[in-house]
Amino acid sequence: MRLSTLPRRNPTAAGRLLPDAAGPGHVLKAVDRLERFSSADTLLGVVQRMVRAAPLGRARDGLHGRWLGHPVHPLLIQIPLGSWLSAAVLDAMPGQRTAARTLIATGLLAAAPAAASGWVDWAELNRRQMRVGIVHAATNITGVALYAASLTARLRGHEVSGRMYGWAGLSVVGIGGALGGHLAYRQAVGANHAATVPQMVEPGWHYVADLSDLPQGRPTRRDLDGVAVVAVRQPDDKVHVLAEHCSHLAGPLSEGSLEDGCLRCPWHGSTFRLTDGWNVSGPATAPQPAFDTRITDGRVEARLRT
Repeated sequence: MRLSTLPRRNPTAAGRLLPDAAGPGHVLKAVDRLERFSSADTLLGVVQRMVRAAPLGRARDGLHGRWLGHPVHPLLIQIPLGSWLSAAVLDAMPGQRTAARTLIATGLLAAAPAAASGWVDWAELNRRQMRVGIVHAATNITGVALYAASLTARLRGHEVSGRMYGWAGLSVVGIGGALGGHLAYRQAVGANHAATVPQMVEPGWHYVADLSDLPQGRPTRRDLDGVAVVAVRQPDDKVHVLAEHCSHLAGPLSEGSLEDGCLRCPWHGSTFRLTDGWNVSGPATAPQPAFDTRITDGRVEARLRT
């Protein structure tokens, strides 16, 4: 078939069906502008220091989700969102006032730990992520306030206004959820930034460096079959090799510091054990890919540990 006989697209019809199909939509453009809005960065810094200064102790790692292996915030937000959505359904049915009130109250109680986990994660993000995150938080705070007003109105016997507040709250937290999706899926907040390493490294042993080229007691970035790694030579000439980019937000571990047999990321302080890459402390929730090493004729070789 000749190309000239192929049916042509109707750009006018396509435009009606898929507006802005050739480029980002209006919503995405707005959020992209939000990522670049730097005027409030001073305020973000103040809030960040306040969150980091909170005396949470070991609970901070728990709120990050290190015990779970991934961020706990997405798990915790299911309870308030599910409760409030269920309450909205019951509001459309007769004779369900008590059940709706119970669900709204459950959501309000569950919002506290969900918010706490979100704030500790937010305080360890980069600036562009923090700008979207603070609006995400402000939107959800507004939603919580609307649900608190909804419950208060219901308890006072103002059922109609209570329902109106509830539906408004559901709409607002829906917007907050969309911003949360942008953070998770477009900005990769909470993702394991070292997850692709096992797929990129071929099986077997790979040259890392000559032993004489590795300084003792100092992390050194090297290339292993096209994959960036960090090598640490110990005083006994034992060499440890981990993936270079931190699993939290891809920070350069070769610029980090050594602390008690661990490597500390210079960006947000995640600490990984040199022997096996295990994340000893957060905010990283995933361990660092680690390599077995051997020295052959003065050459350091490594293979991915499985």
